[in-house]
Amino acid sequence: MNKIYLGDCLDVLRNELEFKPESVDLIYIDPPFNSKRNYNVFFDDKEIQTQRMAFEDTWSLHTVADSLLELDNIHHDKLLNLLNAYRDIAPQVFPYLVMMTLRVIELHKILKPTGSFYLHCDPTASHYLKTICDAVFGAKYFRNEVMWQRTNAHNLKSRYFSKLHDVILFYSKTEKYTWNHQYSEYSEAQLSRFKEDEEGRLYKAENLTISTATSSRNFEWRGSIPPKNRGWGASKERLEEWLSEGRILLKKDGSPRLDGFKVYFDELKGKPLDDIWNDINRVGNTSKERLSYPTQKPKALLERVIQASSNEGDIVLDAFCGCGTSIDAAESLNRQWIGIDIAPFAVSLIKRRLKDTYGKDLSKFEVRGTPTDEASAIKLWEQSPFAFEDWWLTELEVFATTYGKKGADKGIDGVGVYVIPKSDKTIKVGFQVKGGKVQSKDIDALFGAITKHGYAMGVLLTRHKPTKPMLTSTMQLGNFEADYGYKYPKLQIMTLEEFFNGKQLNLPKNNITFKSAATVGKGGTQVGLL
Repeated sequence: MNKIYLGDCLDVLRNELEFKPESVDLIYIDPPFNSKRNYNVFFDDKEIQTQRMAFEDTWSLHTVADSLLELDNIHHDKLLNLLNAYRDIAPQVFPYLVMMTLRVIELHKILKPTGSFYLHCDPTASHYLKTICDAVFGAKYFRNEVMWQRTNAHNLKSRYFSKLHDVILFYSKTEKYTWNHQYSEYSEAQLSRFKEDEEGRLYKAENLTISTATSSRNFEWRGSIPPKNRGWGASKERLEEWLSEGRILLKKDGSPRLDGFKVYFDELKGKPLDDIWNDINRVGNTSKERLSYPTQKPKALLERVIQASSNEGDIVLDAFCGCGTSIDAAESLNRQWIGIDIAPFAVSLIKRRLKDTYGKDLSKFEVRGTPTDEASAIKLWEQSPFAFEDWWLTELEVFATTYGKKGADKGIDGVGVYVIPKSDKTIKVGFQVKGGKVQSKDIDALFGAITKHGYAMGVLLTRHKPTKPMLTSTMQLGNFEADYGYKYPKLQIMTLEEFFNGKQLNLPKNNITFKSAATVGKGGTQVGLL
């Protein structure tokens, strides 16, 4: 069964029994770049612009010592020496490289001998990461450094050339790896080389000779002979077959042209793909694919990687899956898939994306690492109240206004946007999460916050049961009266126990807090957003 794991990929890869040695066919990762900044998902609100962190793209020194000790204990001397060198040469990137090294080691272990590994990064760290991958995979298994042109040049004055590309490092596990040739469309200049023959078929002339030191291919044939250090590209028997089939152009004297092999356009699959990809646009602000997730990559990019290095039914793993573009592409191409991400928001977004995109055609999948009952949810709260808050809000498909930081929410932990039935009017609902004891003043505080921000309603999510005075206060607040006679409580309370027992909040059914993909089913592509 396909799976999404919530957690640090290092812990998941080491502790989940599913990740046995040599069990995965293709690995693609797009880890946080070492850009020393935080990526945020923004939620526009006229009164309050809230934000929550999708992931923190910074790495500190506090975990480096333990990681280096671990490398020493497992006797990865070459990697340890390499990293220690970077400690002096590139101290700004050193913690990031230590973090990535341990994860690349684990990913290499679970890759099948026929498998491939793709690491998506940017030029600020790609050269360092390549040396790490050379040490783990072996330099001889390096296949490509793909340059993906993600944007066009801007008219900005700077004292350097425009930065337009990302880097994708491609390695195989062994010499015998899965490979399916990929092709791109011909440019206008390339198409201009084709001419019509007497039957109206488009063709171009290619060289009949190849560079070779084999003297057996340097023979005279029907009055023509290849130049020195070149030879015919086929045996004499095969050349005669091509001639009889009309595949060879002739000179006026009837001898074959050395550059006269006819290649027909209708027999070609396209231009063989090289390591510079400039035919796939980034996910722009107005793109139909856009899911308002930082660093989102276009689905076509992941489809290309998956089609090149896997076959239907193979297992594709993305250990930093973010908003799930690789998962979406794998599902569309009938691959099995596994995604791992450390952010509850990302896991929730992927679930919504898959269900909205594929509907009833979606393959079965399960989510692991998130609470599945009241006891595991309480355990999460005890470990990290912020993670508990983020998990519960994202389960309800509500935008978390803070992540790992208190004080900036102004009494609101989450905001949901809903459409009133039979109309196109939207309302906002403010959410507050409480893991500790609750009392009547919490009702007053929440109602004051939603009133201040102009929200229509409020919801209190609480681990503990509300007191009778709380329930009384909630009922006395009355209802929010919407168009067409629809009424909803101005404030509602849901306990953790009620949530796991399937209680539904009394809210409009159409939750549009997050953009969602239009349903297209299997084999399709994402065509738009609702």
